[in-house]
Amino acid sequence: MNQEQTQNFPKIYKQQQPRAENKITHFLHHSEQNPKTFTSVLFNCSVNHNYFKLQINQTTIMSVSPRLKRVSSGKFAFSSDAVTRRDANYHPTVWGDYFLNHSSKFLETNENIREEHEKLGLEVRGLLVDEKMDHSNKIKLIDDLIRLGVDYHFESEIKGELKKLHDDQDHLALDLCSTSLLFRLLRAHGFHVSSDVFTKFKNTNGEFESDDARSWWCLYEATHLRTPEESILEEALKVSRKKLEALLPQLSFPLSDCVRHALHIPYYRNVPRLVARQYIPLYDAEAAKIESLARFAKIDFNMLQALHQSELKEVSRWWKDFDFATKLPYARDRISEGYYWIMGAHHEPKFSLSRKFLTKIIGITSLIDDTYDVYGNLEEVTKFTEAVERWDMEAVNDLPQYMQVIYTGLLGMYEEFKDDLINAGGRDFALYYAIEVMKEIVRSYQKEAEFFHTGYTPGFDEYMENSIISGGYKMFIILEVITRGEYSLKETLDWALTVPEMVKSSSLIARFVDDIQTYKAEEERGEDVSAVRCYMKEHGVSEEEACEKMREMIEVEWKKLNKETQETNEVTTPAVLPSLNFTRVLEVMYDEGDGYSNSQGVTKDRITALLRNPIDL
Repeated sequence: MNQEQTQNFPKIYKQQQPRAENKITHFLHHSEQNPKTFTSVLFNCSVNHNYFKLQINQTTIMSVSPRLKRVSSGKFAFSSDAVTRRDANYHPTVWGDYFLNHSSKFLETNENIREEHEKLGLEVRGLLVDEKMDHSNKIKLIDDLIRLGVDYHFESEIKGELKKLHDDQDHLALDLCSTSLLFRLLRAHGFHVSSDVFTKFKNTNGEFESDDARSWWCLYEATHLRTPEESILEEALKVSRKKLEALLPQLSFPLSDCVRHALHIPYYRNVPRLVARQYIPLYDAEAAKIESLARFAKIDFNMLQALHQSELKEVSRWWKDFDFATKLPYARDRISEGYYWIMGAHHEPKFSLSRKFLTKIIGITSLIDDTYDVYGNLEEVTKFTEAVERWDMEAVNDLPQYMQVIYTGLLGMYEEFKDDLINAGGRDFALYYAIEVMKEIVRSYQKEAEFFHTGYTPGFDEYMENSIISGGYKMFIILEVITRGEYSLKETLDWALTVPEMVKSSSLIARFVDDIQTYKAEEERGEDVSAVRCYMKEHGVSEEEACEKMREMIEVEWKKLNKETQETNEVTTPAVLPSLNFTRVLEVMYDEGDGYSNSQGVTKDRITALLRNPIDL
């Protein structure tokens, strides 16, 4: 802009100033569409040390000068050295120090509870292996164990009973409800079963028929394990959903709630721990419940909750010691939400190390993401990328002060993790893979920052190729494989690094679900690059059409993911549960908006149910 064009600009934009006036009342905006056109914008300004924040009251800024990047209605900071700082206005933590100070009293106030838990567990195990129980009751018992969240106590017994049911041809004579249950259980546990088993439930007109609401519910749940080109399950999905929606107002409790939950989020796509919290009171209300199992599930939930609370307390102490929330106020303070995210992927006691490390990872990664997306300028984030590539604590001296706390926390966390891997049986060779995936995600953040700061809008395929990495799911899947440590790792990790179809489908689902829910909020802070926007631009469609296409793609990728997780070998098996469970968590976290960034609503309620309130015995 020439001197004549800028003469009416406030002094702060023409010179570097250590401080600014408390109010800027008028600003001339240079239009992108017409270089000779200016738009009036009103601001309020408040001084904050060496930078000040501008609250836009009226018009959105489009472009003003090389120093002032695109922003939209919201806050941003403008430093004394002419560095533009945006602010996403993330709300503070809703938990404060609650989990840092909280200790469960459940085991202290129930002195004999462990003994009762053990006794009840033996009773349930006896029922599970009872050879006199008929197939339909055995199938329902297995399903109940899984839904109640206690199946981890009986993994080998469940696998053995399912193998018997799979090999026994008598299951072909089961009714629609039991057939649907068994179909879902077998596929979920790696047994091959053809969707042709449902053909016999069609009438002479080729239509599914049943007078039983429970059968429609079971069929609906089974259809979510369909793979590509299974037309009979596509048909069953449409019919069963329509039937359930029509029947729901007539159903009585607890079946009504089971159906309502399934229509909202199908069981196979839901987080196991949330399913357990929902299902325990529903099972307790069943007339045909097994008393010992109902009691066992309640006690087990509370015992496991006490463990989870102690882990979250430990991680919260680590977060507090670094004082991330105070030192990086522009970033999301979400360590409790991060633990909830990771706990949703694997809640069993034996994965305690995994939960604690991955919660720290999601906390640090969230800080890095917000730095690249919101606060850092291109020069600063490039320095951070270079420092991560070096992976050397000496590189901290090349970083701005606010970035040093992130870098120090990141490398220190990995050093602790190395010790944990050594203590866990000499698995420290896997540290290389853990570092590589962190470097990779930082590179992807760098590319997204370059998109923004240069004003470049990539094509849809280019955007998706990068977002498979930036979404973080490849990293989390690989890190969970490492921390679970149940199998020979190297071959699996080498395979996962190549972004095979299983990992790719999980990552694509995550990106589509995320972008559908977050693209508008991101645009409000000036970010125009998302799957939705790239697809709209490339295909010339509306927002609604682009979002609908994303939803169709989600269904396609779920079917691919089902196929990949049902056709496994020794190398791919360790990645099955990480791929499925992280995808499930994302589906739930974003089912009613961005439940991570905006955690004051349903996310808070779910954390309260899982990590704060025990179940009444």
